[in-house]
Amino acid sequence: MDFSFSEEQTLLRNTIQSFLQDNYDFDSRKAIIQSEDGMSRENWNQLAELGLLGVPFSESDGGLDFGPVETMIVAEEFGKGLVVEPYIQTVVTCGGFLRRASEDQRQEHLSKIISGEEIWAFAYAEPQGRFNLSDIRVNASNKDNGYLLNGHKCVVSGAPWAQKLIVSARTSGEQSDKDGISLFIVDKSSDGVSLRDYKTVDGSMASEISFENVLLSSNSLIGEEGKAYPLIELVVDETIGAICAEAIGAMSVLNEATVEYCKTRKQFGQPIGKFQVLQHRMVDMFMQYEQSVSMTYMVNLKLDEDQLERKKAASGAKVQICNASKFIGQSAVQLHGGMGMTDELNVGHYFKRLAMIETQFGNADHHLKKYSSAS
Repeated sequence: MDFSFSEEQTLLRNTIQSFLQDNYDFDSRKAIIQSEDGMSRENWNQLAELGLLGVPFSESDGGLDFGPVETMIVAEEFGKGLVVEPYIQTVVTCGGFLRRASEDQRQEHLSKIISGEEIWAFAYAEPQGRFNLSDIRVNASNKDNGYLLNGHKCVVSGAPWAQKLIVSARTSGEQSDKDGISLFIVDKSSDGVSLRDYKTVDGSMASEISFENVLLSSNSLIGEEGKAYPLIELVVDETIGAICAEAIGAMSVLNEATVEYCKTRKQFGQPIGKFQVLQHRMVDMFMQYEQSVSMTYMVNLKLDEDQLERKKAASGAKVQICNASKFIGQSAVQLHGGMGMTDELNVGHYFKRLAMIETQFGNADHHLKKYSSAS
């Protein structure tokens, strides 16, 4: 199969690489995550100026009309640079919902995402839910031709920076039913919305969010009431495709850094890279990376196929990414010795990001079960 990229896709990759080279070296990133805001609004605006915030959106909505492969390219390069700005959360996930929203909703919101004016976050996880997208206690009841939202969402990635939230809530049915789930656009500044913000282990930000009698208009509903679960599954699979791409970007940097270190670090009068057992470990790391690249390409090429093929591809790719992230991350730290976990070396930062990716939208065990049940 021909996996070569078109001239336009190569130009897109080169544009991102130039941006990262100029704005996102390791010291600059450390300064960003240690800042009060935890991200760079200047970098976010530059991403908008480069058109990167409009990659998956149609031309009629003001975007570049690119597909999953181009989104994969962006995410992979951002993975190499350990970009903390919430691109996947805003553009891929929330943008994925808004691309399927009504025309009025698209016109109202997409231009603000594409211009960099607004950051969005998807609030779906609940303490009891583990990785089950349908295990929802947050409730939206009918109130005065609108809705009254109550409940709690946990680990909402990127929420401290967001102006808007997309929230999954139950409008009917029992706690784990797939029917009866709806999606709502919620302004974070609305009365009754309270957040507890915190830093995550990989240097990003997340929030615990409580909703207490938050009044929503009927225009805040995305799609049909109680029928949002298939859309949530679709957008989460698209997000998994982007997360996998981010992971292979981080893996490639870890592999290169480990090989280079083993060429220069000496023990017993010779580089440790000459020891056969370490050569075998680095070959295993490279093989895990190559398998992850293949699975990432596969899932992003299958996102437009039928539901069963898409779900199997997403779960299969996530299993490989989880296993490879753990093996490559732990091996890189081990071969670097104790310094591999220090903040002064980039290896520890890539290891932490890969550890977070392992559990995003389901770990290996979860997706193995999903894959087997979809077969």
